[in-house]
Amino acid sequence: MEKITKKIGLLFNTQKPDAIEMAWRLWRWSKENGINFLLPPHEASAIALPGVADGVWRQEAAFAVILGGDGTFLRAARYTFGVDVPLYGINLGRLGFLAIGNPDSAEKDIKAIIDGQYTLQLRRLLKGQVWRGGRLVHELHALNDLVISKGSLARVIDLEVKVGKEILSLFLADGLILSTPTGSTAYALSAGGPIVPPHVPCMIMAPICAHTLYARPVILSDTDNIIVIPKGDTRSLMLTQDGQLGYELLPGDELHVMLDNEIYVHTIQLNGRSYYDLLREKLRWGFNGIRDGGD
Repeated sequence: MEKITKKIGLLFNTQKPDAIEMAWRLWRWSKENGINFLLPPHEASAIALPGVADGVWRQEAAFAVILGGDGTFLRAARYTFGVDVPLYGINLGRLGFLAIGNPDSAEKDIKAIIDGQYTLQLRRLLKGQVWRGGRLVHELHALNDLVISKGSLARVIDLEVKVGKEILSLFLADGLILSTPTGSTAYALSAGGPIVPPHVPCMIMAPICAHTLYARPVILSDTDNIIVIPKGDTRSLMLTQDGQLGYELLPGDELHVMLDNEIYVHTIQLNGRSYYDLLREKLRWGFNGIRDGGD
């Protein structure tokens, strides 16, 4: 990739002391190296530094550095939906499948990006629409997943699932996960779903604790339209967007889910660090401690 401008967006978890400390560290480093970090109003007020309006940030940032865990990265992605600002996360959380950068090498990595030593990964988004009585009541996007789950009572829910006009299944389960390939290493993985590299154009549907032996995760194409209809009189159903925002679902609602063909998220991958390197590291797929020969 070619070199890019030195105007860099900076987003961080304002509730995490480590993220605030690193934001100050990067700010001081940037002033010594002629780099201009752009802080939106919320982050700027958290550390009492000059900021810019949200519109200016989205227009002028060549790429964005996110300080925090995957939750912070998902919030940053939502902040940039519809804007071509590539994202690079520095992991101050736990596992880190989205925020993959090492805080110890943050300055070196940012300089490498400025110098063009990176590639871009295109990440598809789910577009969800909630229809109620023939009226669109919610439209939302998710980088990881959309999840239908029950409320606080310990009861199962009944979901009719269609692909286009065809009925796929009637699920009696605790819930249902609809995931992008990016989200395949998140909640869908714990429900028995497959790991899908982000460049594969598909959706994953995984029931949560299904009450039948034969309910299994299903991979659907990038042109499919999934329709989920809660049946019966079940109340207190929630539709969760990337595990962070919730919307009520009522019996008879229709949730239409598809891959969006217009809005994308671009993430930055440093040269020499592939997605498969990340899988080996995070899932401990290496061979350390295993001796050849069986002795």
